[in-house]
Amino acid sequence: MTTYRRFRNTDPPALADVWNEAHTARGAYPVRTPALLERWIFSKPYFDPDGLIVAADEESNLVEGYVLAGFAPTAELNALNFAEGVISSVAVRPTARRKGVGRGLVSAAEEYLIRKGARTLRAGPTWPQCPFGFGLYGGTNAPGFLASDPDADPFFRALGYQPAGQTAVYQKKLDQPIALADARFGMLRRRYETQVLRAAAVQSWWHDAVWGTLEPVEFRLVDKLANNFPAARAVVWELEGYGWRWGTPSAGILDMQVRPDLRRQGMAKLLVSQVLRFLQDQFFGVCELHAPTDRADLTGLCKAATMELVDTGTTYLKPVPEDRQVPLRQATGLTPVGV
Repeated sequence: MTTYRRFRNTDPPALADVWNEAHTARGAYPVRTPALLERWIFSKPYFDPDGLIVAADEESNLVEGYVLAGFAPTAELNALNFAEGVISSVAVRPTARRKGVGRGLVSAAEEYLIRKGARTLRAGPTWPQCPFGFGLYGGTNAPGFLASDPDADPFFRALGYQPAGQTAVYQKKLDQPIALADARFGMLRRRYETQVLRAAAVQSWWHDAVWGTLEPVEFRLVDKLANNFPAARAVVWELEGYGWRWGTPSAGILDMQVRPDLRRQGMAKLLVSQVLRFLQDQFFGVCELHAPTDRADLTGLCKAATMELVDTGTTYLKPVPEDRQVPLRQATGLTPVGV
């Protein structure tokens, strides 16, 4: 018989084993030490042991699986929004599947989130609704649950979740010369200069909490005729563990922004070309960029940069029925966490 309980401090080695057995597709990498779980999960300022639910065999005490749940941020990215619960990860050992363990874990996670005040339930973290998952699953950012994990979609649909957004995962192999030609580049290079900042600016409490100890590099195009005022920026980080899975050092473009009045002038394409050449010079083999499928500007940029579509992530939503919602005055843990 399987029992469900909250996280214990002695669980990390077993959780690492479950992770390695369950996550074998391209969107995750082997957790070689439980210290990685400390970095990307337990060290978060909002980590709640009650939100990490473990399934264990009652007789052998073997950990069969786990589910990790948390909450999305407020619109200002400065506190938790307890009305929107997020199921960030579910993993079950192959030997324990087809026994209802996964369903039991998700049900327990839903009860936890509803008890805390959730009005909607999200399965599959996606920025910014990604309290956990970044750094361990999905690659460059949090894209939801990936199509390369074929069991995820039918599993969550069967539990009443419906797709609520998709993210396209693009990659560019850097083992060939970078040839991104554009007639606009010559004029842009005369006015704008590329700067590389070894420490990217952290934009909010939520960025700092999700990124944790990450030290991304920031690329900027600055206007030489306007005191080097930034015109575009891209944040890039080394996809440390994913290189083990993909067989080559890899990096991801985490954030791409162009000043509104300068868009559709080739600025983003020029900046991406500069990033790709820099990464190639540093002997990276792959660069990855995520693009929500409803963002035609980003998907168009990836195609213009001759990137290849390698995966697709999906996030799912399920409303909490009114008769199960906990009145805010009775919900537990509703003190905002933030600055």
